[in-house]
Amino acid sequence: MAAITDCAFRSFMREMGAGIMTTELVSATGLKYSSEKTRRIMKFTPDQHPVGVQLFGEELEDLYAAAKEVEQMGADFVDLNFGCPVPKVVKKGAGSAVLKDLNNLRQILRTVKSAVQIPVTIKVRTGWDANTRNTSEVAQIAYDEGITWVSIHGRTRAQAYSGEADWLYISEVKSKAKLPIIGNGDLTNPQRACERLKESGCDGAMIGRGCLKNPWIFSEALALWAPGANSNLSAVAAGELSRAQAHKNFVYLFERLHSHLATFWDERMISLQLKKLSVWYSAGYPGSAQFRKTIFQVTEHQEVLSKIREFFERLNEINQADTSSEAFLMGGHG
Repeated sequence: MAAITDCAFRSFMREMGAGIMTTELVSATGLKYSSEKTRRIMKFTPDQHPVGVQLFGEELEDLYAAAKEVEQMGADFVDLNFGCPVPKVVKKGAGSAVLKDLNNLRQILRTVKSAVQIPVTIKVRTGWDANTRNTSEVAQIAYDEGITWVSIHGRTRAQAYSGEADWLYISEVKSKAKLPIIGNGDLTNPQRACERLKESGCDGAMIGRGCLKNPWIFSEALALWAPGANSNLSAVAAGELSRAQAHKNFVYLFERLHSHLATFWDERMISLQLKKLSVWYSAGYPGSAQFRKTIFQVTEHQEVLSKIREFFERLNEINQADTSSEAFLMGGHG
């Protein structure tokens, strides 16, 4: 969720019903050099608790110091990322590259745990490639080192974001694990999030790009998961959620989003974020392809707001088609 889950976006998602949050990736080395950009990524507000800061890095000394800073700034937990597949991260031995050396992983966990009193969590992929899937071993090491939970994205590093997340494998890891397991991958609608959570036995579900298409996904999933909800989640989805869809007020949604962005960004960046998010939210609605072309040709802030209102105010009675496999929604967003 790099360049997406900034401070403003997280406050917006909290308002939309999201639970525990983490920041986007924060470079431990960047913190060492007092990068202002890095510290901006780490920023959070009181309304976002519980919130964790997600760190990556290859140097133990840098990770130790970064974890201490995370604790000092008042975060609720430190999240270590061993899942990022981006070449500029893995070529340094960070992100999912750590999964190739479990002795190094153990040393990182031990080092960061020794730096802080707050919980430490980790996010991983299923392995470096199909021949080296090792999440059960990772989970055992995490348990031994006192990690609070393990979040698993159901793809290998080699897959990047292609193919489907392997929730059967996540279920197998969960069945053996001695600590809480959070499942992640392809949770693009509330029905699927609840079904995967139920089928896998995981202790929680982590949603990434699903909220880039449907910002109501958290509140809808919670409604499906609530005590007393029909156990047939697909049937509930076909009824309750389709009826609820007609009452989604996109105009009000963008007013709230604009309000959050205005507390964090200047006008140029507000416009850019609104363009980006409006394009994702438009996916699956009639005319979305043309809207995507039009909105990025607009330069004036007020015209951006006008074009967004013009497109979205007519959608309140229209159901959204499933476009979760479209390429522009697949590129690196959880």
